[in-house]
Amino acid sequence: MNGPDHYLTLAEESGAQLREKASRFIAYAFPIADEDDFKQRLEALAAKHHDSRHVCYAWVLGAGGERHRANDAGEPNGTAGAPILRHLQGAGLTFAAVVVVRYFGGTKLGRGGLVRAYGDVAREAIAANRTVTGIVQEELR
Repeated sequence: MNGPDHYLTLAEESGAQLREKASRFIAYAFPIADEDDFKQRLEALAAKHHDSRHVCYAWVLGAGGERHRANDAGEPNGTAGAPILRHLQGAGLTFAAVVVVRYFGGTKLGRGGLVRAYGDVAREAIAANRTVTGIVQEELR
């Protein structure tokens, strides 16, 4: 077997909220099995928050975290998905995702304010969770 034989992931769904200049940020952190699993969760959260302005996210997959994606969902490039992804990777997590929903409050936060808000609420959602160790299993033939 190549690569790590174990990995760190989230135990369950957790969340956090943050208000910044009348904008409300709601984060959901949860384990995922694969990209399809994530897409289903994302669709459900987008439907639940259909009146929000942005639904940004990041996910990490693979025992070594080799697959990852971040999406700014209409926010300025690099201000939402990247800070979320940094916190997932910084915690050493894989098979995990964070989705952050933003309800715009009428005041622009600027690039720095967006990076801080998305990063802070993602970090809080991850911190509110428990981590578990997963074991990589291979099918023998």
